[in-house]
Amino acid sequence: MVVGSDISRYPNTPRPTCRGYLHKRTQSAILKGWRKRWFVLKHNGQLHYYKHKKDEGKCRPLEVTKLEGAEIGVDTSLGKPFVFKCIPQTGNRIFYFCATSNQEMKRWLEAMEKAVHP
Repeated sequence: MVVGSDISRYPNTPRPTCRGYLHKRTQSAILKGWRKRWFVLKHNGQLHYYKHKKDEGKCRPLEVTKLEGAEIGVDTSLGKPFVFKCIPQTGNRIFYFCATSNQEMKRWLEAMEKAVHP
């Protein structure tokens, strides 16, 4: 059973391909740094993220990004381990994510690559 999800109400909905906490780089005019967020990569290639795990299925995501056609890859420019980036086809934004381990980073990169090239 998945906690914090509406899977029980919609049993025929496919489970997300990947979900978990990642740190997302924030570069607004006021805030700079890394924020821990709960990410959910759906089967339709959309990446949703929430402030907390418990928000999934209860609140609207903070943002939804379509990954099809995006550029995904490891990033070493920030001098931090386990960082990867996503440049969606639409919009002019670059997302930087930081995983807790190399294994976790590879898990996300593999799932995202499948969403980029459905």
